[in-house]
Order: sequence, then C-alpha cells, then structure tokens
Amino acid sequence: MANKKIILLPKARKILIEFGENIKLARLRRKLSSEQVAERANIGRTTLYHIENGDPGVSIGAYLQVLMALRLGEDFLELAKDDELGRKLQDANLTTKERAPKRNK
Repeated sequence: MANKKIILLPKARKILIEFGENIKLARLRRKLSSEQVAERANIGRTTLYHIENGDPGVSIGAYLQVLMALRLGEDFLELAKDDELGRKLQDANLTTKERAPKRNK
C-alpha cells in the first residue's frame, strides 16, 4: 500500500510542531543526545529528528516510544482525559433515538 501524504489543518499542524518542540526541550533539559534517545526509544535518529519537528507522517507509536525514553509516558495518558464537551453532550442526551412502537397484528 502506498503511503499517503498527510494533510493537516493549520491549527493541527501548529499543535504538532509545538509538541515536537516540547519533546526536544525535554531531551535537552535531560542533557541527552539525539543518538541516546533514539537508541532508548528503539528508533532511528532521523525518526527522532522528524518527531522533534512535528512531522505528521511519524507513527503515534514512535512518539510514545520517545516519551517513554524521556520518562514522560504517563503524560500521554493525560491526552483527551478530561473530555468536557463529550460529557456535556452525554449529559444533554442529544444522541438518543427512540424506537417506533410495535404494531399490533
């Protein structure tokens, strides 16, 4: 199967770039080289470079491996944890459908 080019909306692209920058800053704060983190995450240095630049073509598993190597894996669990909008929609009961009554023969 051929790889498709992933097209992101500008806001999503900006978020991914910022996420990559945060990963790079975390690596630098720990005084780890890109080679060390790539080895610990079991990925190539090129993949780590793409992650730190917010490349949307890198798998989410590779992002998680880098977070685990930086001991930030628990932060991954915080994503979408507090779904305020989803709870409001659930509480409003907007998506429930009622069945039609059964017909008598």
